[in-house]
Parts: sequence; structure tokens; C-alpha cells
Amino acid sequence: MTTRRRARLSAATATAAVPVAALGALALALTAVLTGCGGQGELQSSGRTPSAVGPVRLWPDLPPATNPPIDYGETDTQRVPGIEVPDNDVHTVDAVAVVQAEVRGNEESRSGPDGMYEETVRAVEDCGKDEDKGRDAAKGKGKGAACPILKPYYRDLTGNGRDELIVGIRMPDQQLGVRVYLAENGGLTRIMSTVDQVVSVELAGRDLITRVSSAGIPGYEYRTAWSWDEQQGSMLPARDEIVRVKPGAGSSMVPAPEFVSPTATAPGRTPAPSPSEAGP
Repeated sequence: MTTRRRARLSAATATAAVPVAALGALALALTAVLTGCGGQGELQSSGRTPSAVGPVRLWPDLPPATNPPIDYGETDTQRVPGIEVPDNDVHTVDAVAVVQAEVRGNEESRSGPDGMYEETVRAVEDCGKDEDKGRDAAKGKGKGAACPILKPYYRDLTGNGRDELIVGIRMPDQQLGVRVYLAENGGLTRIMSTVDQVVSVELAGRDLITRVSSAGIPGYEYRTAWSWDEQQGSMLPARDEIVRVKPGAGSSMVPAPEFVSPTATAPGRTPAPSPSEAGP
């Protein structure tokens, strides 16, 4: 029986003058209440509550590290030389011209963990020089069949109300370079660059998520969510996890790169959900 029901019972029995008929009705009501407190409706114990286990620091006497960890360049940003962006609108620039300008004007864009192979650099330089240069870049092959620069995508990843430019670059050994450019002060700044053997690239809200097959753990993949960090002024790998996947029979662990198709939005408007974000 609950405390509230016991309180009601005490209030009823404390009444000084109650008619006989009312007492009879009260007795029937009390019988019903007492019956309701027993049987299948009574409260059951769920057992002992497990003790809370807080974090325990192991080896608390270890001295602090004196050498900083290896810098993988996640926070590196680069201004793209020679590219002007009217009204800070990335839709007005050519993605192929952006990558070419970066390759020609910045040696760091072709070296380091997120750099390009020399053969990729040559292919980028040749984009638009063959007889197929008039081909529509929206078909995913850039300006010419051999051009490694994929169709660009647009999404407001920084929350500034304007779209950023997202570019994919095919590289040898099924690797894909992914770069994100921010329009500011009439030019472009590269705020993200990574290269990996990518299964797919997805957009979820303001996150760019890369999926990469694990060579050492069959049936698993790495998923990294890159998010804008205002303090660093760059996209950072904010969440990194190993996820179990169940590939279908005969499916390749490293399929061709796949991009979602977000809808371009006007400044200040909320972007429409991409197909992977839409509900059932």
C-alpha cells in the first residue's frame, strides 16, 4: 500500500461523527483498497542495486610525458593562393581550379600524411587539357575522363550560414583525398585534408564522416566524424571509433568511394536533409 493511500486512510478514521451508512460504505472501500494492495498488483523488489563504480586511475605515480605526441597536422589550415571568391560564395569557384592552384602554389599540399602522389599531381595538372575537357564535372570525372578530381559537394559545416566546398581526389591504391575549403575574406582557406582507403564519405548535420575498412580486423571498419572547431579554426576528427560491420556475401571490403548528395542552400537557410539523413 502506498504512503498516499495510508494518508487517506488515516484521515478517514479520524472523523469524529460519521453516519452508520457512511461507515458501511467506508468499510467496503477499505476492503477494496486493501485487496488492491496485495496479490499480483503489489510492488516487487528488483533486487539489490549494483554499486556504482567510478573511474580508477592506474599507475598514478607515472611521471608526465616530456615529449609531445606526434603532430599529424589535423589543425593545419592553408590559404589557397590565387583563388578569389566573390561574396564568399564557394558556388562561384571551380573545384578543379582550386585543387590546381593549391598544387601549384603550395608544396605542402603534395607532401605529408595528407599529401598527393606525384602521379596524382600530374593528373591534376592535366585536368581539362585533353579532348574531353568540355565534359560536365557533375558526372563525377572532373574535366576529362582521367581527371582524379570528383564532383564537388556543398554544405555549411562551420555554422556560419554559408556553404563550404567539399572536394574528393582519387589516388592510387583505392585511396581518396578529402578536402574542405572555407570561403572568407574573398578567398579560400583549406580547413580539412585527409587521405585514406575510404569505403564511403557521408554528411550528417554539420559532420563529415569517413568510413574506412580495417585491414587488420576483418569485418570491422573505422568511422571518423570530422567536426568544425571554432577555437582551432579547422575541422577536427572529433569522434573516432571501430565499428563491426556485416558485409554481404561476395561484397568487397573496399568498394568505390560514395558520396551523399546534399542540397545546396542559400546563405542563412537550413540545409535540406540528405538521403542518408531522411527518416523512413
